[in-house]
Amino acid sequence: MSSTVPAFRAVRVRGALIALLPLLAFLPGCKRGETASTGKNENPQTWAPEKLASVQGVPATEIEALIQKKLDGPKLDRIDDDQWGHTKRLYKIYGSNPLWLTSNGLHQIRTKALTDAILAANTDGMRLDDYPVGALAQAIGTLKQTKTPTAEQLATADVILTASYTSLGEDLLTGQVDPRTVAQAWHVNPEEENIDSALVRNLRYEHLDKALATMRPTDDDYAGLSKQLQNYRVIVAKGGWQPVPATENLKPGAPANPAVMTAVRNRLAVEGIVPASGANKASVAPSPVPSPQGAKASPAGTYDHELAAAVALFQERHGINVDSSLGKETIESMNVPANYRLAEIAANMERFRWLPRSFGSRYIFVNVSAFKLEAYDSGQKTLEMKVIVGQEYQDKATPVFADSMETVVFRPYWNVTPDIAAKEVFPKGEAYMERENMETYHENGQLRVRQRPGPKNALGFVKFLFPNDFNIYLHDTPNHELFKEDVRAFSHGCIRVEKPAELAQWVLGWPADKVQAEMDNPPDNKSVKVPQKIPVYITYFTTYINNGQLYFGNDLYNRDDKLVPIVMSGAMPSKEIVDAIQALRRLAST
Repeated sequence: MSSTVPAFRAVRVRGALIALLPLLAFLPGCKRGETASTGKNENPQTWAPEKLASVQGVPATEIEALIQKKLDGPKLDRIDDDQWGHTKRLYKIYGSNPLWLTSNGLHQIRTKALTDAILAANTDGMRLDDYPVGALAQAIGTLKQTKTPTAEQLATADVILTASYTSLGEDLLTGQVDPRTVAQAWHVNPEEENIDSALVRNLRYEHLDKALATMRPTDDDYAGLSKQLQNYRVIVAKGGWQPVPATENLKPGAPANPAVMTAVRNRLAVEGIVPASGANKASVAPSPVPSPQGAKASPAGTYDHELAAAVALFQERHGINVDSSLGKETIESMNVPANYRLAEIAANMERFRWLPRSFGSRYIFVNVSAFKLEAYDSGQKTLEMKVIVGQEYQDKATPVFADSMETVVFRPYWNVTPDIAAKEVFPKGEAYMERENMETYHENGQLRVRQRPGPKNALGFVKFLFPNDFNIYLHDTPNHELFKEDVRAFSHGCIRVEKPAELAQWVLGWPADKVQAEMDNPPDNKSVKVPQKIPVYITYFTTYINNGQLYFGNDLYNRDDKLVPIVMSGAMPSKEIVDAIQALRRLAST
């Protein structure tokens, strides 16, 4: 894991937001018994803005002219050029018609749905001070206080609401941070060209609250991270955890400093792994880890087996080789500040927002940091296995991308890349090549190396191709003993799979005996087309949910170092912003 732990970045208070808190009292709310539906069965995409003659006595033509004037002018504060462009295009579709007004003023239900959605972004770990909340509150408050608003006030409110909608919608659909700016090696197409159509489509829903909810990821793991975000906010608010003192590497049963043992126990208690020691015991719900079978209680001053079992569970959940020993890497992981762990959760929620909202009905999902592949069919996980990924070197790291699996190759040749051949094959001579069943051949005038099919072949007996710019594919391996390791970063970038035969069965829809026959017998290098292309997502989530439990995976390539500081202010908002959120929430519920 990365040893770099950026300090908690102070959140700059947005003065405009705080100064306008009194005006939040005028935010619209549904009256008792008032809902978005009047009881009739409606097509979910029937809404359209009213073609207004006037709004509270103000001619609609004056409002429309001012809306267009504002769109032709400078963009709003807190709205970037891209979001302002979406705002302009949305109005163009409706001919600069007001989108949030009725003849009686603000559209109460739709305005409330948007303000509620902005509030809900706090549970996504998003930076609320990226949105024009202050200007929005002032505009709405002005209309609520004024019985005879001006065209300027009405146009201002409408444009701010629309810009807030497009800004929030884009962030929910594609994230607040461009992954290209934070060294993520993330090459999944954010589908930016589809944002405008998504914003139009969702705006047309009669029930805007439901439409806004569908913009965020609906994956259960995303919801699980959101829940853990709230849990870790509580931990951080209470002061996090106390550091564990350094100690020599301790194996179970070894003599130990009682103060260190107490510190370890209390640190694990914060995550609910063991009951706390001493004074902290009452503050943490017990979640004891059983001792190994037959283990007896150890005397004081000993690293006992019960605590060692708890440390092993901590190691499993934090991307560390599980050996139950209390060593340098384990203590360093325990001492990562709670606010950094909190921001890691927010960072991985952001990574979820960088992915498409739908993966398809049948797809393969690989999380490099978790060393795991999952195959899904009709929304259900039908296959799971361990994987081996690229080593933590720049030219061997596995990138993040998505493509479609097209071909399965049985008994493949391994065509050694020129770079690997120059560094790792040719220097070892002909005897090495003969021993490894390799041969040379010419391609485009260049001398190349390939390894013949067979038990020594680095790709094993099957590979799975999904053509991409990185020459990455899934494949078998002759070195299955490496799957016993907890941290499995050994490849040159491609991904080795633990259960190649089962994956081939799933991909091709073949019975086990047919797959095995192709793997065992010539012809060599036989290509079989996949009946229907299967999307493959190669991802990098350093914090994730596994069987309902939060895991902090191995940040193999140190990609959290640049992303975590940027999302920190969304992970743990300042007190002033929290107060504003609570005020908005109270007002929205009235």
